[in-house]
Amino acid sequence: MRVVSALAVGGLVLGAAACGEAPEENDGAGDGGKKFSACMVTDVGGIDDKSFNTSAWKGLEAAEAENSNIDIKYVASKAEADYEPNLTQYVNQKCDFILAVGGLMGTATSKIAKANPNQQFGIVDAKVPETNVYPMQFDTAQAGFLAGYLAAGMSKSKKVGTYGGMKIPPVTIFMDGFVDGVAHYNKTKSANVQALGWDKATQNGSFTNDFVKQDEGKKVGDALVAQGADIVMPVAGGAGLGTTAAAQASGGKYNTIWVDVDGCESTPNCPAIVSTVVKNIPDAVKEAVVKAAKGEKLVATPGYLGTLANNGVSLAPFHEFDGKVPAELKAELDKLKADISAGTVQVTSPAQPK
Repeated sequence: MRVVSALAVGGLVLGAAACGEAPEENDGAGDGGKKFSACMVTDVGGIDDKSFNTSAWKGLEAAEAENSNIDIKYVASKAEADYEPNLTQYVNQKCDFILAVGGLMGTATSKIAKANPNQQFGIVDAKVPETNVYPMQFDTAQAGFLAGYLAAGMSKSKKVGTYGGMKIPPVTIFMDGFVDGVAHYNKTKSANVQALGWDKATQNGSFTNDFVKQDEGKKVGDALVAQGADIVMPVAGGAGLGTTAAAQASGGKYNTIWVDVDGCESTPNCPAIVSTVVKNIPDAVKEAVVKAAKGEKLVATPGYLGTLANNGVSLAPFHEFDGKVPAELKAELDKLKADISAGTVQVTSPAQPK
């Protein structure tokens, strides 16, 4: 999911750009050899998006912490037009590994990788035809399924909702999983909880068409709440903060489920967040970079796919809701996770990584 932070147009971009353009000071002079350089290009969300750009950078930091011969840096893209120049900049700097962050960078990454077949790239949330691009993708429909089941089990109004930032696969995959999880709850419990905001069959629903404007997120979230939803899952990046803030201000009249990075660690609205559908981007990035630095070949097919079984996706802890989620529901979620991991329960979405 692309997340656009308002901070990206402020001072952070200046700091990030400077970071990306800095000379390679750490050239391994003290250890007798050249350091392995891992260079990251963010999408327009910027490094402090509290989501997948932040997560990917954490992965690079973890790789550097594990292997002191790894040297990391990043540049933040101010606009989509910056993707190609930023990737090319790192090719020209002879970075050993160049990481593109976000599905919307797929076209630019494919173009630059094709023009530089001997350069190793990686990309988060996309897969491109070039074999020198290592894809890191996540089946968030699986964890979204758990979130839908959880929301249905926690709803008092028997109506829950979800909305997205844009109708693109990294967003709709969450929504598909969520509504199917609600449907599974209904089937298992002979219940009738309604999922608002997304129709999986028609692939149509509610969107802000923006990943930044919190007022747009609040507007779409408010519409779902007006229809009776008492738990809402925004898949809209920073725009979703409009819903989490409004939920917190409601004093418990309705609550939310966050996505990508544990909302109790990445937003100020933990009291209104039941749980989070998490993508474990840091571990995926760290593993890829550490392997590449050791000289291991990163195989583009199949690449990396995060699932419930390998902890690539998960449902975050309940934090302040831990005492409010019934023990029976927790046990059902644990069983459902095991069943999905084993393939006993099938989770499908047109947006699942191929």
